[in-house]
Amino acid sequence: MTTSSRYEHGAVNGMMIALIAMIVLFIGAGSLAIWAYINYDRERTTVDSQIKVAVANAQKAQSDADDKKFAEREKEPNRQFIGPDDYGRVTFMYPKTWSVYVSSDNTQGGPYSAYLNPITVLPITDPVQKFALRVTIENKSYEDVLKSYDNQLKKGDLKSAPTLSKGFSGTRVDGSFDRNFRGAAVIYKIRDKTLTIRTDADTFKPDFEQVITTISFNQ
Repeated sequence: MTTSSRYEHGAVNGMMIALIAMIVLFIGAGSLAIWAYINYDRERTTVDSQIKVAVANAQKAQSDADDKKFAEREKEPNRQFIGPDDYGRVTFMYPKTWSVYVSSDNTQGGPYSAYLNPITVLPITDPVQKFALRVTIENKSYEDVLKSYDNQLKKGDLKSAPTLSKGFSGTRVDGSFDRNFRGAAVIYKIRDKTLTIRTDADTFKPDFEQVITTISFNQ
């Protein structure tokens, strides 16, 4: 083999090696590009899914907030509750979406009882039926009514604290009245009688808090 042939053979081998190297690099770059694209697509899908979930959650939160605002607006303007004159003419403001049912009045000199509940007042004969508000004016002394809570207070089921509405001082109790009712009540002395306004469930607490700031009566 001549020197020229050896050079040509070496040049061919070098070109083949370079070509093979380029092919390997091309395949490697292609594989890397495919791997990168697959990972990009996977990450994009994950991010897109996360964005969709976040958007859905945000939309639901906004919808819930809007529903809550609408429900609150529907309660306005408030209506005025007015009790019998002979029993101190108790008044307070309550949501207009609530109904009122007076189950007993003072015509026979007995206790006065009224029930308030959103939309409809359900049967009061059901011993475990919860109401947004119970209004009771009893021919009992303030001290005797407070004593009726002694057992629950001693056991820690109820907690008591002073309360005030429009200059009228009284007592507030919060907690479990029994195994079926957990809420809050405010008790006020009206002459020789006692007023109790109670909510039967913590669900109604926000409305209860608004109602009790508007309580007024004749002493």
